[in-house]
Amino acid sequence: MVKTVGYILFALVYYICRLFPVQNRRVFCIMTHDDGACSNVRLIEKEMEKLNKGFRFDRVTKRDVEAVKNLSHVLNFFFIKPYQLARAKIILMDNVFLPMAYFRVKKNVKVVQLWHGTGTIKKFGQDVNTGRLKVLEARANRNITHLIVNNKSTAKLYSKVFGVGIDRVYPTGLPKTDDILYRLWKTERSGVNSDKSYIYDKYNIPPDRKLILYAPTFRDDNLSSDMTLYQVKELAEQLPKDFALGLRLHPYVARLAAKSDLKNVYDFSYEKDLHSLIMAADVLVTDYSSIIFEYCITQKPMIFFAYDLEKFSDKGRGFYEDYKSYVPGPVAETAPEVIDIIREEKYQIDKIRKFNAENFPYLDGMATKRIIKLILDK
Repeated sequence: MVKTVGYILFALVYYICRLFPVQNRRVFCIMTHDDGACSNVRLIEKEMEKLNKGFRFDRVTKRDVEAVKNLSHVLNFFFIKPYQLARAKIILMDNVFLPMAYFRVKKNVKVVQLWHGTGTIKKFGQDVNTGRLKVLEARANRNITHLIVNNKSTAKLYSKVFGVGIDRVYPTGLPKTDDILYRLWKTERSGVNSDKSYIYDKYNIPPDRKLILYAPTFRDDNLSSDMTLYQVKELAEQLPKDFALGLRLHPYVARLAAKSDLKNVYDFSYEKDLHSLIMAADVLVTDYSSIIFEYCITQKPMIFFAYDLEKFSDKGRGFYEDYKSYVPGPVAETAPEVIDIIREEKYQIDKIRKFNAENFPYLDGMATKRIIKLILDK
């Protein structure tokens, strides 16, 4: 109920501020999921700044939303932000912004949903939400004028997931893809992986260790279960001596892992530059996370540690494809199986190449420019 009142208050102030004219060079960035340097919205913002056309950027981030609990930030969120949003000609977003369920943007304002994942294995949005949340998300998504995706098959899926017409979905490719490609090209040209050096230096990882990045997906019962932490301990205890284990965990699980005093384990859970982690890692271990859609571009090995596959499939969100045949790498259900794959190097690189070909028809580094051209086109 409290959240609903907040959404309505935001919308009410927005409608009052609609009395002011829209400013053609004003851009409002909604980054309530990821405001890091390699997020889709931030990458578009940086490229637009390079045009030197006088764009003005206002932002609302996850920190702004959380700060509402502090009374000193109420004025900023419920009065300043709606004003900025009402004056913007372009709205860039990486998440569903639920106050938008209670208002419609002005005609000719472009609302560009870039989302925070490059693709998806597990179901989300209108396919899993129920009750009031499902209704609110559908109403908020009515404002979307441009839904940006990687390819035509994803366009059909996201049209359904977001509840928008296929005519509003654009398979241009995503900025995240460009950013990883640029880093790969830079490494190839120079022969130096500066991202790997950055991560190893920052976290004091011995240079002779190969890095395994363990990045499990968020589970809806993460806060009441220590199963993920148990798997981390098993992996750490059996890890070959020439490897280091880097963790990208839900913050709650990360705090528990930090207290467990595990050896040769490094906590990357609060690292803002996810793409540096992707570039630094030698092997990715994950399960149902969309990180695979960025990591696969590097064509480095991936292992799918699906220790709760049956539960996640039957009682969790579920999948759009048959999991074991879809994912681009070997599937393990126990920590010893993961370690065995690493020791024996039983990876499936050919499957990664096939996965890339199917998901990324535009691996040319030009997706960001295509999106900007699209949203600036009158």
